[in-house]
Amino acid sequence: MTTQTELPPMQESLLEVAGRKIFVAETGDGAPVLLLHGGGPGASGVSNYARNIAELAKRHRVIVPDLPGYGRSTKGMDGADPFGYLADGIRGVLDVLGLDRAHLVGNSYGGACALRLALDTPDRVERMVLMGPGGIGTTRALPTPGLNSLLNYYTGEGPSRVKLERFIRQYLVFNAADVPDGVIDARYEASIDPEVIAAPPLRRPSGPNALRTLWKMDFTRDPRLARLPVPTLVLWGAADKVNRPEGGRMLAERMPDCDLYMAANTGHWVQFERAELFNRLCADFLAGRR
Repeated sequence: MTTQTELPPMQESLLEVAGRKIFVAETGDGAPVLLLHGGGPGASGVSNYARNIAELAKRHRVIVPDLPGYGRSTKGMDGADPFGYLADGIRGVLDVLGLDRAHLVGNSYGGACALRLALDTPDRVERMVLMGPGGIGTTRALPTPGLNSLLNYYTGEGPSRVKLERFIRQYLVFNAADVPDGVIDARYEASIDPEVIAAPPLRRPSGPNALRTLWKMDFTRDPRLARLPVPTLVLWGAADKVNRPEGGRMLAERMPDCDLYMAANTGHWVQFERAELFNRLCADFLAGRR
């Protein structure tokens, strides 16, 4: 297995889901697996999983959407229930593609989307792989420096390449030199799309219902977590500065069928920094080899 970023040929579609467009790229054959990307500025599906798609497509039909609010999908987000909004959108993708069930792989914001979709409709999810998912213990401590950097990207003096590079190199990964300048350039250009600036898809809850929104975004307070039957693999970078690594233990202790792997010397972007490890563990788990 390699960390090459050469992508296989992919079929691209713009799906109509409940009145909004969701962009999807597909490749490979086999059991369907959706790769759900994180919520950092300029994020998109294919760019976030560039080191994983080719390997997973050897055994699976790999489906890579741009989450609602990101990439080539319709912009905007329901600030009162962002995880529910994302989950509804991805469930709609399954419906449009005629898929009753699928594997879900989610990093950070995408991990929160996968977990919410599984909690709401567990019959739609075969297996689930979560990498540093959001919404784990979020109301039990102040936000991390990395999460603050992410949430502040569109505030203050506004977005800039300097702010984005600082977030990625200082907080997103363990080894800053692992991230090519081209990755930062591409994400910066995507982050300053006028539609995104007008409606940033990930922002700090505010207003009179902010506390209610925060509680809704903390999965460890959801009693359904202890009954969730979906087999789950949680991968967490031990040096994650965005979402606290102890979130992995919280999930392993609460979920009835959850394996946990902590990756040493790894930050928030496990599938990028430890691509060979991720590809092997993910392929084995989705095939039922635990």
